[in-house]
Amino acid sequence: MKVPDCFVDGVSTALPPLAITQSEGAAFLKKNYSGRLRASGIKLMERVFAHPSIQSRRFAFSDPSALIDEDPDKRAERFARWALRLSAEAAGGALKKTGLEPGDVTGLVVNTCTGYLCPGISTYLIEEMGLSRSVKAYDLVGSGCGGAVPNLQLAGALARERPGGAVLSVSVEICSCTFQMGDSASLIISNALFGDGAAAAVVRAKPGGFAVLSSLSRFAPEYREDIRFVHRNGQLHNQLSARLPGLAAETAGALTEELLEANGLKRGDISRWAVHPGGDSVIKAVQQRLGLAGEDMRCTRNILSALGNMSSATVWFILEEMEREGLRPGELVVMLAFGAGMSAHACLLRKV
Repeated sequence: MKVPDCFVDGVSTALPPLAITQSEGAAFLKKNYSGRLRASGIKLMERVFAHPSIQSRRFAFSDPSALIDEDPDKRAERFARWALRLSAEAAGGALKKTGLEPGDVTGLVVNTCTGYLCPGISTYLIEEMGLSRSVKAYDLVGSGCGGAVPNLQLAGALARERPGGAVLSVSVEICSCTFQMGDSASLIISNALFGDGAAAAVVRAKPGGFAVLSSLSRFAPEYREDIRFVHRNGQLHNQLSARLPGLAAETAGALTEELLEANGLKRGDISRWAVHPGGDSVIKAVQQRLGLAGEDMRCTRNILSALGNMSSATVWFILEEMEREGLRPGELVVMLAFGAGMSAHACLLRKV
């Protein structure tokens, strides 16, 4: 492995204040949508919300009634307001953890897949945080749940370009802004799975946090229809297929093998695994494909249980939890995320 020239530090997360348990969510949906669902849809909803893998989630609204037939314009406004609020909080936390000021930031990369702004979220963050008006800023869309790692790849390139600077890598997802309800299993499962949240980290040439040793991506566009957003009546609807767990496991597994081989490593050389929680069945399939123990997926399952799947931001929450628990210098961590496309992205990190 080459001598690292890029480091990730100050991982910080942000959540909206409203927490809703799975039982509360199921009761709300039954009360307000039972008349729109067939008996089979209601039965599926009861089953997936009762699954023990998720206990609660956080949401970017003050009252869940805001979701009922939410006006598209109000939804767009809600996305803009909360995406800025949460991303600014996470980014500010990352700067605080690393002892940096807004004026130290030379680059900014923001990714999301749950809403669209033009100009992008990055420009709002520049204004909100008082960043330099000449900062190099980029907005990434369309990477789905795997978006944090492509973000990190670009942030790393910016950090290497200006070794004296610091780049903010921000992932923010307001998944509730894609809420739809119908008899489709994709929609019912999505409504039981996704939550809102944001995360950020500082990427720079100065040692600290984690050294970025290597990263790879793998795309399987032939499986595009198995996991994606589609537009219906001008709004996003999540589309998930029944064969998704196996496809995610195979794509992520092949990518991980490639990453380890490229760095002369074996699975046993990796101390910790920060694996995106696509849901209970996906976790099980990925765990089996990678040959991991239950303990390897503990932080993944802890975050899924407490907060659900926050799309691209989730893998940062898992890495932050690992840091809270304590990592020894030199330990290797694989950060593995996957999602729309089908795509998978992996990053090899070493604790400094």
